[in-house]
Amino acid sequence: MSARTDRTPLSRSFYDRPVLSVAPDLLGRTLVRRTGEGTIELRITEVEAYEGRLDPGSHAYRGRTPRNASMFGPPGHAYVYFIYGMWFSLNLVCGPEGTASGVLIRAGEITEGTELARKRRLSARNDKELAKGPARLATALEVTRVLDGTDLCGGPDDPLTVLTGTPTDPELVLSGPRTGVGGAGAHHPYRFWLAHEPTVSPYRAHAPRRRST
Repeated sequence: MSARTDRTPLSRSFYDRPVLSVAPDLLGRTLVRRTGEGTIELRITEVEAYEGRLDPGSHAYRGRTPRNASMFGPPGHAYVYFIYGMWFSLNLVCGPEGTASGVLIRAGEITEGTELARKRRLSARNDKELAKGPARLATALEVTRVLDGTDLCGGPDDPLTVLTGTPTDPELVLSGPRTGVGGAGAHHPYRFWLAHEPTVSPYRAHAPRRRST
């Protein structure tokens, strides 16, 4: 891995590209979360791409709703959703406005603000588990629906920014099916992760949820 770390925020043009180009290109970048308690930085190690209306696995497949409205907005904004009544997930909107494509940030390595992340993730057995999975990542970074629609390309005091970070060797980028996605989108190889990276979450195939009687 290169020792150079670029602190320049990613530009809006970075996100204004096809989601399958943006997603693997986010690996190795630095996600910065600023809160009243302090700042946490995370090196992105795992992502998933969602192609909007072209993708049966996407929240936007059936069109715009109040829940997914941020996905239809300009690129370079956050889309945060609440899932299973328990967890939040952070997505980065990309592609031209109206395409509703986005990248789910699935996992990463906390590189700054570890103590603050530990306070929020008391059940983590070690630091590699602090942001190992989208729900854990959102908890560690205090990501909630309040951040939905946040501009990622704003100023240095804004709550979310993605920095250029350290370039990733393309040979270290792996891909495969997305975790927990069923139906027609189950086998799309839209999950990307860094090889030999212990913070990457384990793959789990979709398991249909039983309805209570």
